[in-house]
Amino acid sequence: MSQHAHIHSAPKRTKDADAALTFENLTLGYGDHAAVHHLDGTVPRGALMAVVGANGSGKSTLLKAVAGLLRPMSGRIARAPALRLAYLAQQAEIDRSFPARVFDLVSLGLWPKRGLLGRLRQADRADIATALSAVGLDGFSERAIDSLSGGQLQRALFARVLLQDADLILLDEPFNAIDAKTVRDLVALIQRWHGEERTVIAVMHDLALVRETFPQTLLLARRAVAWGETAHCLSAENLLKARNFAEAFDDTAPWCRSESA
Repeated sequence: MSQHAHIHSAPKRTKDADAALTFENLTLGYGDHAAVHHLDGTVPRGALMAVVGANGSGKSTLLKAVAGLLRPMSGRIARAPALRLAYLAQQAEIDRSFPARVFDLVSLGLWPKRGLLGRLRQADRADIATALSAVGLDGFSERAIDSLSGGQLQRALFARVLLQDADLILLDEPFNAIDAKTVRDLVALIQRWHGEERTVIAVMHDLALVRETFPQTLLLARRAVAWGETAHCLSAENLLKARNFAEAFDDTAPWCRSESA
């Protein structure tokens, strides 16, 4: 993919039928403070894409907007029609003190089909057991979520995503502070989703793991520094550009800085 000299490098537009997501001059933020600036590009159906960048570069903000939890300041996000979406937030956003079992947590993946108050069927219970087995949590159904290790909780959250049977899966720092075996097991599950032609977008910090696992990468520094094939995006030149660009931003700026600033 060609990369322009300026900061707005992005993949070429695909035909609408091939796109899971399209960003059109998208600016995101909180209050009057923009965190992602003028993002243009397309995520094809079936893509396996990492979003990387320094802290504060807009990665989690972008995922929240795609999930519909944050309205754009300007521009738009176009989603494929009838797209089923699953969003896995960072573990820090989950209240582990809530008195719930692993079964209860995982069963929430069925709410699009059953509703939050819908009665679970026998087939649903079998699906929950299958999902727990798929993430290595056989026998954990009745465990309280506050008794789980970080890796066990993340496995349970992936089981919940499995039940959602989504076309687009958004993962915000899915491997943060978990053990190496859990990382390997959950990477295998992500690769399975990719093989099923689901679209997976993950916010990542481990660049070695990104290079090993994700064919596509979006390198953010509030703007898109590079977007496309991972080896190109994570070149030393682009990583330096991202760091310099992120450091140049004034955190108190109320709106976008011009490219000439």
